[in-house]
Amino acid sequence: MTLTELRQKCEACKKCELGNTRTNLVFGTGNENAKLMFVGEAPGEQEDLSGTPFVGRAGKLFDKYLEAVGISRDEVYIANMLKCRPPKNRDPLPAEQDICIEYLREQVRIIKPKMIVCLGRISAMRLISADYKITKEHGIWVKKGQYDMTAVYHPSLLLRDPRRKDEMLADMMEVARRYREL
Repeated sequence: MTLTELRQKCEACKKCELGNTRTNLVFGTGNENAKLMFVGEAPGEQEDLSGTPFVGRAGKLFDKYLEAVGISRDEVYIANMLKCRPPKNRDPLPAEQDICIEYLREQVRIIKPKMIVCLGRISAMRLISADYKITKEHGIWVKKGQYDMTAVYHPSLLLRDPRRKDEMLADMMEVARRYREL
């Protein structure tokens, strides 16, 4: 399967109510051969309107971190676990995650990144460990199958709690260091 074929499959998906309420599918963006993939939880309002992940206020902050550590958004791939926006930006429900996770897994199989960085606790709890504690474990790397994985704070958290920005920068510097070693 290609990313185009997978995208078409996602566009036709109505397995949960979110497929009926979205404005746009938010599939993913970036380098289809990326060695580094970032995975968030679900699209927000701006993402739903544009069809592109991480373009709202949190996305603009995320772009600043990428720029600060010398990683171009064009060289990585950015996706979310869910491809449709939950109402009022609520957390994705477990049933929604269960339905959509196969689409993300297929994206990963097609792209074949070496590193996956979870943006926030929800994606980390789904992809790294069900009991993941973002405040204690952010920036800690684990090997899961063929992937080196870690989680960093979700940029939206940093908008609410700017005291964590230095920790995020340190984590992103380590992401960049490891990325350059690939």
